[in-house]
Amino acid sequence: MADVQTMEKRRTFCAPCNIYREDSKVVLTMEMPGVSKDELEVKIDGNLLILHGSKKAKSLQGRYRVKEIPEGDFHQEYTIDDTIDRERIEARMEKGILTLTLYIKESEKPRKIKVKAL
Repeated sequence: MADVQTMEKRRTFCAPCNIYREDSKVVLTMEMPGVSKDELEVKIDGNLLILHGSKKAKSLQGRYRVKEIPEGDFHQEYTIDDTIDRERIEARMEKGILTLTLYIKESEKPRKIKVKAL
């Protein structure tokens, strides 16, 4: 039962995250069940993508025997490079999954070069 006490004392947590790249964008998905969009802040500061918020604790009449579901504050930072268009970042929360879409600058996308015959 020592683990239960440890979990109760922990006030911050990290949300599980997947990051992948498609042709013209980078997509970041995070599991955030129980977190509303009003409890979440997403911002860009230089080359940092910062996610901060809180998952409120549910009121409880009794006492936990096992407590594995995280609650409290969270703060995560990701470094983004200069290929990302900072003016074209979208955030969407759906069914406890936060999806951030970071679009790659037009000038950084691969382009085809036409070969001319002589």
